[in-house]
Amino acid sequence: MPKTDYYDDPEAPRPNSIVPAVTAIVRNDAGELLMIERTDNGLWALPGGAQDVGESITDAVVREVREETGIEVEVTALSGTYTDPRHVIAYDDGEVRQEFSLCFLARPIGGQAHTSEESRRVHWVPPERLDDLDIHPSMLLRIRHGLEDRTAPYLG
Repeated sequence: MPKTDYYDDPEAPRPNSIVPAVTAIVRNDAGELLMIERTDNGLWALPGGAQDVGESITDAVVREVREETGIEVEVTALSGTYTDPRHVIAYDDGEVRQEFSLCFLARPIGGQAHTSEESRRVHWVPPERLDDLDIHPSMLLRIRHGLEDRTAPYLG
């Protein structure tokens, strides 16, 4: 379903839900980052989505990456927590979520890249080409943190 991201926007609708979600920083041996062009908003993003009832948060990472990209991954670390109440996501059905996302580092272990209902395009992107893509600032923050050599996860 189409969505609109708002960040620090006084005109943004008020949130009416919080849903645990995940994203994954997946890098191949060449150091390229696994990215998707989303079908719901046309922006480039890390693969990810909502956690389902009955699965662990790391199982959600593995499932979401597989569903959106065809790539099988192994989760290796937590990159950061993203819970800024100034970031809300409005969906066409009236749901307005306050951001609650955990971003993980993961490594590819198999699979073949392919698109899905949620991903118009799937590409391995060299980090130096990220500025060429239309990426929401909140997603770019996750990417930048994930590419840093941090000793602890970002807490925000």
